[in-house]
Amino acid sequence: MTNPLSRSDKLAQQFALAIPALLLAGAYISQYGFGLFPCEMCWWQRWPHFAAVGLAFISTLAPPKRMWIALAAGAVLTSGLIGAFHAGVEYGWWQGITDCVGNDYRSFEMVRCDVAPWSLFGISLAGWNALLSIGSAVTIWTLLAAKDRKA
Repeated sequence: MTNPLSRSDKLAQQFALAIPALLLAGAYISQYGFGLFPCEMCWWQRWPHFAAVGLAFISTLAPPKRMWIALAAGAVLTSGLIGAFHAGVEYGWWQGITDCVGNDYRSFEMVRCDVAPWSLFGISLAGWNALLSIGSAVTIWTLLAAKDRKA
């Protein structure tokens, strides 16, 4: 029998499942509800969130639960770091590494990675993903490190 999760571990587990699920929901709502179709780099940010949801779900079923939660936080952080890079491309701080930047289009349907289609308070969707994901990953790891461990 495994040790039950502490309160902070349970909260970390809930965050590890809810945060990437909510961020993915927001991405799909913006895509299908508001016509903000993802560029290649937007998709790069979604894949780690899919992984995080899966890892957090595994943490509800299989030991070692804390390891699965920590790995889910790592996936959330990965999405945030990709988002930070993508935001830098959108803001013109550095050059992107994909074919979807600049004026060289392969097809008329390509969505540009270097243009933010929407922003709030001057922060693009990629920027918001970076802020929320990085902050969430740190929060999850902090909860896992909390001292209310059960014996």
